[in-house]
Amino acid sequence: MTDFLQALVNGFGQGSIYALLALGYVMIYKATRVISFAQPALMVVGGLVTYHATSELGLPFFAGMAVGILGGALIGMIVERLALRPMIGKPVFTLAIITIGVDIVLRIFANRYIGVQAKIVRYPDGNERYELGGVSISHQTLGLIAVTAVTVTALILFFRFSRTGLAMRATALDQETALAQGIRVGAIFALAWAIAGGLAAIAGTFVASDTAGMDQASWIIALKALPAIIIGGLDSLPGAVIGGLLVGITEALTAIYQPQYAEFLGANFALVAPYALMLLVLLVKPYGLFGTKEVERV
Repeated sequence: MTDFLQALVNGFGQGSIYALLALGYVMIYKATRVISFAQPALMVVGGLVTYHATSELGLPFFAGMAVGILGGALIGMIVERLALRPMIGKPVFTLAIITIGVDIVLRIFANRYIGVQAKIVRYPDGNERYELGGVSISHQTLGLIAVTAVTVTALILFFRFSRTGLAMRATALDQETALAQGIRVGAIFALAWAIAGGLAAIAGTFVASDTAGMDQASWIIALKALPAIIIGGLDSLPGAVIGGLLVGITEALTAIYQPQYAEFLGANFALVAPYALMLLVLLVKPYGLFGTKEVERV
């Protein structure tokens, strides 16, 4: 039972990172109908901005993370303005390919900064752990869960009560109708990329604050958020959060129990488990758990 609870705690912490990244994917998709494959690079760059702010400039952790969020948001807006805005009206597939190119370019510059030594953001008392009934949780994981909860709550309030949030919801429903109502759709696109970049920076900061730090392979973590958005639904913000947590918990439980009860699946099957879960969900709910069904009349 202790192993099960420990796996839930670890999975909830890792799932919080996936949830933040998945929210960024969904923000861009809802506004532009494009799946952005640049999120891994935005995560890495945002984490490195936080590292530079804390290690080189000497800022405290949360002040450095605020700088990282601003940096991630600014880079997201620049990417949208320079790489994607000129391609409005082109096929969605073309735009998705462009985001892959943006991801590669940003990661090339990020890897030059990282070098051979992982960059570690020091979380205050991050290695200290709380023990309760045999279950252990670090200060860093608690901080990650708390920051994720605050971020998700802020996004919910933003979309529900602010005029800008209402404009983003209207744009997500129908861009032409939003234009007819006087909404600046181009500004909404830029804002969606800025929010996605900020969310990726938060995730990157906590990836860098883990014991392994941020290295040249850390971008792979962001790819695990793709099953999360498919599971939750491409256009559902609550689905992104739930999908991210499900992926993290599934990965953690598989890592503990699969070697004992399903050894025939081989070593490191936990890395594949999120994609297996995605396939199972798609067999039952083709649009994800909370995705909107698309009905086309022929």
